[in-house]
Amino acid sequence: MSAHTESLRNIAVTGHVETGKTSFCEQALFDGGQIPKAESIESGKTVSDFTDEEINRRISIHTSLLHLDWQGKKINLLDTPGLMDFFGDLAAALRAVETALILVGADVGVQIGTIRIWRWLEEKKLPRMIFINKMDKEHADFSRCLEDLKNKFQASFVPLMLPLGSGAAFKGTVNLLSQKARSARGEAKAQEPAEIPAEIKDQVAEYRKALVEAAAEGDDALIEKFFEQESLSDEEILLGLSKGLRAGKLVPVFCGVAARNAGVADCLDILSAIAPAPGGEAEAAAADGTALAKKIDPASLPSCFVFKTSIDQFSGKLSYAKVISGTIQGDSELLNPREDKREKIGKVYTCQGKKLEETDGLAAGDIGLFVKLASTATNDTLCSPDEIVKYPPLKLRQPVHSMAVSALAKKDEDKLNQMLQRAAEEDPTFRIAYNPQTKENIISGMGELHLNIILEKIKTNQKIEVETRLPKVPYRETITASSSAEYQHKKQTGGHGQYAKVALEIAPLPRGENFKFTNAIFGGAVSRNYIPGVEKGVLEGMENGILAGYPVVDLEAKIVDGKMHPVDSSELAFKLAGRGALRAALEKAKPALLEPIMNLSVFVDDQYLGDVLSDLSSRRGRVLGQELLGGGIQEIKAQVPMAELLRYSVDLRSLTSGSATFEMEFSHYSPITGRTAEEVIKAAAAHKEEQGASR
Repeated sequence: MSAHTESLRNIAVTGHVETGKTSFCEQALFDGGQIPKAESIESGKTVSDFTDEEINRRISIHTSLLHLDWQGKKINLLDTPGLMDFFGDLAAALRAVETALILVGADVGVQIGTIRIWRWLEEKKLPRMIFINKMDKEHADFSRCLEDLKNKFQASFVPLMLPLGSGAAFKGTVNLLSQKARSARGEAKAQEPAEIPAEIKDQVAEYRKALVEAAAEGDDALIEKFFEQESLSDEEILLGLSKGLRAGKLVPVFCGVAARNAGVADCLDILSAIAPAPGGEAEAAAADGTALAKKIDPASLPSCFVFKTSIDQFSGKLSYAKVISGTIQGDSELLNPREDKREKIGKVYTCQGKKLEETDGLAAGDIGLFVKLASTATNDTLCSPDEIVKYPPLKLRQPVHSMAVSALAKKDEDKLNQMLQRAAEEDPTFRIAYNPQTKENIISGMGELHLNIILEKIKTNQKIEVETRLPKVPYRETITASSSAEYQHKKQTGGHGQYAKVALEIAPLPRGENFKFTNAIFGGAVSRNYIPGVEKGVLEGMENGILAGYPVVDLEAKIVDGKMHPVDSSELAFKLAGRGALRAALEKAKPALLEPIMNLSVFVDDQYLGDVLSDLSSRRGRVLGQELLGGGIQEIKAQVPMAELLRYSVDLRSLTSGSATFEMEFSHYSPITGRTAEEVIKAAAAHKEEQGASR
């Protein structure tokens, strides 16, 4: 049976790229007796980086689920990607855990990725710990790194470990709780605890005193005892740290060299003792949509949240789930409320990377997976049919990079779309959509690397050659003045003819209101039965504007008069007359081009601030403000035309040596005039001519 809820520890191992997350997880599995040998990243054999693209690139791309038993606790580790291109997997992991362990390089300190992860954890109010890694690197400095953390984040950082030396002189670590040292001799297995070297005892005593004070502040009763006796027992220290961590009052700090298994075992010792077990209540909604708080309780009816989907070539679709309530066992049946369908849970698994391990059940708070659930996708809830509940979906950033894609061979187009849809099923930050205006399949994701890896995988596995290009900008047209026009549609053929006359007035609407149609005819000049035909004709006419053929928006159309024939009039005739009247009115309504404007947030180091601001100005950007996030990191908020941001993920990386990141989302449409408008109109005309020639 799965571990009891109170003995579970769910930890997301996070950090900027190349801070040693996978090495930490590998050594933790080795120390926990789960694997016979800890492999290096270079070997391509680590448990958590198991896909071809991860092995080839030597980076984590997907979140991997791992587990080990440590001091009577089951520790679920989720090894997350460090690159923000794969933010979706990080967001999914953070939804499934109660604690995050952030790895920071002792030689480089806090980086852009660290800051973005911290901000995300702040939003979620998730307890966090720090592991200062790579203490053996040149320029590694524990004190400087600790000071960097304090400068950049408003938090109480409490060292629970100290390094024995740094750089080439790094010899091991000291556990301030056990007051024992472990040497780092380079062997894979963690060394046995030993006495603290004499030369560091005074420093250990100083840090130990600060640790006890921080633990006392975690609980009111402990503060009183500390003031009275100026000391706490080991059990009281652990209690104070645990309460302080859960309440966000303190951030424990560990240190070591994960790749050499230095500091990992002590980190696991402390983590298993003070990290919070799953508990409290989860935000949810009842069957009727009313909000409720679902208690994380193994004794109640079962429910879980599917936070990640993966498609394995051997096992099929894998649904990773966090159990919120009850216990989910094999051969059970749960309801998917979104689909209103029952799903048969065959076997229940946990896993070590790609290796599935069958278990007889998962209790509330545990993490595992189910296979081949037909109707279930990421963000779905599975629950008992006797108590329907829905958990809120993952909060994800909007995609920041898009490409238009097509198969080089026409025969591969359907298969390509099928593979892209499958990729979107696995990764909720990857989107695919057809733009009927530009007649392009558009894929969007968190960066160029994100999209390239998906396309490379399709090319390698499916032997499909894919063509990519910058997507066309979805411009719009509008009017800036009121106008009116009449149009008569008259056609005589054998038998009944076609006749309709429409008098139309058009006027601009406020931006974003799109369309309004009014029947202002009095006296029955046009039968009410034909009015819907006029509206359809106007809407059809708005699909292609008169400047560059882009859709017309923010327009009010009013039919004020017309004429019909008792025999030859029809809804079709009035539709054609309505379209003709609109086209004639547009000519006199001072048409204008609109372009999409994006809200942009750029996170950049001070040293690149001027370059980024100058670059935004060259992109017709309007800077709305700047905010110092601490430690020399600035957030720039701006509004920039979409046309200027089609390659921004690539250009920003080049401009800032890969250190800056950004987020963006659609804001509004704004008029464009002058040379910019002329170029758009000219390009649209050239494209139309090219299409005509190719027919």
